[in-house]
Amino acid sequence: MLSSLFIKDYALIKEVTINFGSGLNIITGETGAGKSIMLDALGLILGGRAYIESVRSGSTKAVVEGVFKKEMPPDSRLNEILIENEIEPGDELVIRREVSVKGNSRAFINDSPVSINLLKEIGDRLVDLHGQHEHQAILHVDNHIGYLDSFAKTYPLKQKYTVELDILVKLLSEQKEIESKRDELKEKREYYAFRLKEIDAVSPQPGEDVELERELNILENAEKLLSLTTSSFSKLYDGDSSAYDLVYTAKKDIEALVKIDSQFLPLLDELDQALAAIQGTADTIRDYTKGIDLDPSKLESSRERLVAINALKRKFGGSLEAVIEMREKIHSEIDLADNFSEHLSRINSAIIKQREICGKIADELSLKREASRDELSNGIREKLAELGIKSGKFVVNMSKEEAGGKETNFVTLDGNRYKFNKDGIDTIEFYISTNAGEIPKPLVKVASGGEVSRVMLSLKSVLAGMDQIPVLVFDEIDTGISGRIAQKVGSALKSLSNFHQIIAITHLPQIAAFSDIHFSVVKIENEGSTSTHVNRLGESEKVNEIAKLISGAEITGASLKSAKELMAGEGLFS
Repeated sequence: MLSSLFIKDYALIKEVTINFGSGLNIITGETGAGKSIMLDALGLILGGRAYIESVRSGSTKAVVEGVFKKEMPPDSRLNEILIENEIEPGDELVIRREVSVKGNSRAFINDSPVSINLLKEIGDRLVDLHGQHEHQAILHVDNHIGYLDSFAKTYPLKQKYTVELDILVKLLSEQKEIESKRDELKEKREYYAFRLKEIDAVSPQPGEDVELERELNILENAEKLLSLTTSSFSKLYDGDSSAYDLVYTAKKDIEALVKIDSQFLPLLDELDQALAAIQGTADTIRDYTKGIDLDPSKLESSRERLVAINALKRKFGGSLEAVIEMREKIHSEIDLADNFSEHLSRINSAIIKQREICGKIADELSLKREASRDELSNGIREKLAELGIKSGKFVVNMSKEEAGGKETNFVTLDGNRYKFNKDGIDTIEFYISTNAGEIPKPLVKVASGGEVSRVMLSLKSVLAGMDQIPVLVFDEIDTGISGRIAQKVGSALKSLSNFHQIIAITHLPQIAAFSDIHFSVVKIENEGSTSTHVNRLGESEKVNEIAKLISGAEITGASLKSAKELMAGEGLFS
């Protein structure tokens, strides 16, 4: 759940910390006080777009930080995402977003910098935010299949389908790429062959240019190497007064000293080590000298080969690795040109097989959805009736579309061709009618704001035990409703809060009365500056706030009585 939300220098908010609790968190306040600003700030740490204009006037940056208490099994997908991105999972997730007036935006999770895409991916698993505009997910048809799949528990099967579909998509892409090369390969076959011959004439090996440069350096300095090695061997071992002879003579002197005074005895071991080191060094130099090649023809051939390799490097990418990679690519293109029909036939066969595999899994998905859609429809219809849409009908419309003759994005099932999408071969759309005798029509086209809010609340109530997103946020859930319906919406939110932490903005006392925790948002002007404040209310303060929602700014004895009745569950309109 969302434990706390810290907001600093964001829009009208100078600095505030909001400590939420489990259950139903209600936020009230006058229009324009800044209630939605809080949710905008929450949206920011969930990966929402950052605007320079959101930074409070006179400040250099806005900061929003949310602390989420994790209440999910350690093997959840959220933990997998964190581990994949080298973020240590723990009992808390601290998400922070900073927006600078210079246009910079930074995001952190547990103090680790993260991308906005990752922030959004994690945010989508923590909070489901519903507002009257862009957050109203139910008004996007593409989301309807996801709701049905949550209810039908298709996730393992969808994962399997996704893996197989990725294979099919890659094969189709490869097929398209090969077919697009047909004419080009014919035209460039000779050109490719010429280039391949040019590289194969040199036939460079990996790392050969570096080895040649080292070898040339040695060959070009062969005479100097011979002179230096001969001189050093003579000084160490073979010449008059060599280092070996001098140390050996000194050792004999020390042996004589030992006979007189034994404290010189350790020096003999050191001199033996020195003699061995000189001997070993001299042997190494002698062996090296024997290998020095003074053949000028070898020097010339090495120079010529390095020149040839460097010429290839200049033509094909600047490095020997690029040359070898180019050779492999050209060889592959020639092989494709010479065996085009075989390559295409092999891919086509693989595509036919993969279409059948995907079609079979997509059909299994369709059957699971078909088996669950009536149950979902009935559940939502019953909840809508509880929320005042008594004669309503709710239909989960399910269809699939056959692919035309030129269509390539299809799977096969029982000899038929069906267009595929990331979720299978089904298109799901919610239809609704809210009055008796009306034919259900697309929800996204006919539902009013109040109806959409109740449909979403009904859907979330039906999915409550299955939906793993811990926090649900409802902005203006009371749009278009009042009276008894508002009480029913409040009761539904209260029930839903047994499964999720609920944060809801409302103007209606009937809903606010159900709160476990109540916040009041006020706007204060002081010395020409305006700021938003958020107050967590005690029981007596909550009564006064609900009374204000009933009667307006002036609290009356009647409104106080009504507020207490609402909070006691007696109801204002009973």
